[in-house]
This record gives sequence, structure tokens and C-alpha cells, in this order.
Amino acid sequence: MLYIEMNPTSENKTLIQCDFDGTVTEKDISYLILDTFANGDWKKLVADYRENKISVDYFNKQAFAMVRASKETLTEFVRGKAKLRPGFKELIDYGHQRDFRLVIVSNGLDFYIDAILNDAGIRNIEVFAAQTKFCPEGIKVQYIGPDGNQANDGLKEIYTKLFLAEGYRLICLGNGVSDIYPARLAHHVFARDDLLSHCTKENIACTPFNDLNDVVEDLRILTQSRSNA
Repeated sequence: MLYIEMNPTSENKTLIQCDFDGTVTEKDISYLILDTFANGDWKKLVADYRENKISVDYFNKQAFAMVRASKETLTEFVRGKAKLRPGFKELIDYGHQRDFRLVIVSNGLDFYIDAILNDAGIRNIEVFAAQTKFCPEGIKVQYIGPDGNQANDGLKEIYTKLFLAEGYRLICLGNGVSDIYPARLAHHVFARDDLLSHCTKENIACTPFNDLNDVVEDLRILTQSRSNA
């Protein structure tokens, strides 16, 4: 995991909380892994999750227990499939320029997030994601909160509350159902796919995006507007 902290003491004290699968990457890497390696009906679990019958934490724990491939096999598979969404490095650079703190908070698994970022030469971003242990009976998934204890209330919920309690102006980027919680509390939301649909249903103001270059351009406009206010 990468835990290199950007300076949070600027006068803006702005934090960009970014999802990973389907947001930083063009495709959901966890679904690609499950579709190829899971020995069981993981799609039934997806349906239950989308219908709010189970939590995203429970879904990942149960679904990845069906995967018995080695870490090496899965990492090689991910490296052949993963593609970063255009504009991610530009978003990181913009965050540095503005002294924004940029973090990834993901329900995805640490091993493939680390591999994808390392392969792209990205080592200056904090990542909070599911911790994994590879066992003969399947991948064990565990979510750990900032206090070192198991996160039973949802990783994104816990970190969103933490960042807001620390006084950050929160910008949320996401694409999935689980991103609705940070979106409800964020000062500004960039959304696509399922998150965009949920924001529309709940009348949450948001900015749609195609790639992350769109987000950088809109952030420049937002920052300029705040400066002129």
C-alpha cells in the first residue's frame, strides 16, 4: 500500500477522494478477475449488492473467497487487462500544483491497485483499499479503518467522515453505487455511470465526466471561481 501524504495545510485544505475501479481505471478490475477466476455464482452476489440486500464489503469478501488463483497469476492477468483512464496523471499533477490532498479510497483489492499504480510510475498518492491474503481456500478480504480496527460500516463512509472531521473541503470522484455515500456529503461531485444515475435520482448536484482530463479542466474553473468570489 502507498501512504505518502501530501501537504494538507494549505489555506484551501481541499481533498480529492477518488474511487479506483471504473474511475481511475477504464474497467472494473475486480469484476474482470471474478469473471475469469471465480469458482461460483459471484454474479448473484452482484445482483444482491445492487439491490441493497448486502453491503459492498460482504460482496467482496464472499466473491473473492471463490478465487483460488495465486497472487502472481492474478497480478500478471491484471497487468494485461488494466488501463488507466486518460487524465489521471494530469489530475495528480494538478493536485500537486494546487496543494490539494489526493487520495484513493476503494473497495477494490490492494494488490492489484498497487500493481497498476506502480507499473504506471505513480507513487505519490495515498491508497486506502481492501487488504488481501492469498490462501488455498480463496482470497481473504479485510477492510481496516484508520484506527487499525476492522471497518464494518463501509470503508468509504469511514474515510469520508474522517476527512470532513479534519476540516477538508471534499471533492468526490466516482462511478459506482458505493460512491453515493461520499457524494452525499461532498462539497463537489464528479460522477459517471451508476453514480451519475444515483445522483440524479437523489437530486445531488454533480458534474458528469468522460475522462479525468474533464475533471482537471472543471477543477480549474471551480478554483478560479472560488478565487474570484
